[in-house]
Amino acid sequence: MPLPLFTGDEAAARPVDQERLPSYIRDHRKRLRNRFLTGGAQAVPDYELLELVLFRAIPRRDVKPLARSLLDRFGDFNGVLSAPPERLSEVPGVGEAVVCELKVVEAAAHRLSRARVVQRQVISSWDALLDYCHTTMAHRETEQFRVFYLDRKNVLIADEEQARGTVDHVPVYPREVVKRALHLNASALILVHNHPSGDPTPSEADVAVTQRVQAAAETLGITLHDHIIIGRSCEMSFRAQGLI
Repeated sequence: MPLPLFTGDEAAARPVDQERLPSYIRDHRKRLRNRFLTGGAQAVPDYELLELVLFRAIPRRDVKPLARSLLDRFGDFNGVLSAPPERLSEVPGVGEAVVCELKVVEAAAHRLSRARVVQRQVISSWDALLDYCHTTMAHRETEQFRVFYLDRKNVLIADEEQARGTVDHVPVYPREVVKRALHLNASALILVHNHPSGDPTPSEADVAVTQRVQAAAETLGITLHDHIIIGRSCEMSFRAQGLI
């Protein structure tokens, strides 16, 4: 007999015969899909939404216990999607197929939220910009520093990661930020970084680096509109707090 392509929780190469599934699994999946299609995401809690994602990766087994385990480990649906592959693999029952399925959904969410802000005027799409930041950064386990570059009409022309760091520090180089702005012919900047602790309160280092970037930008006629710190469930704006 040839060896299967995947082991553990992963799907075999041939299509799944739904009739061979135990009736309680088959009926549960059918009811859950119907409820989702009828009522949308608001009609299902996090663990059932996660079950829907897991159905494709694990076609022959009850996935409810695994969905519960993932949520217990990572907190909520967004936390599961954002978890690093190596940490996901630590959960019993999670193999390559599950990791791939979760990361595909995460990538789709990032692309969808990014499409709502790129090449659009930031002022008129501010809420969408914050949603994008939370989607991509709120559940990261290490700090990430991003720069949004804007043109004269405050249209977002580039969204770039400038640096990655540790759980409580990320190196930021004001000269590189401004140099890139000149290369893109940007007229304004918005700085964004996350706090893995979940608390968006700025540190002294956050305030200091913001002041250095602002000084470097103003020298070249570039405006720093804001510096946003993304926490687990909220954000902090330097401009709103009077720090810029």
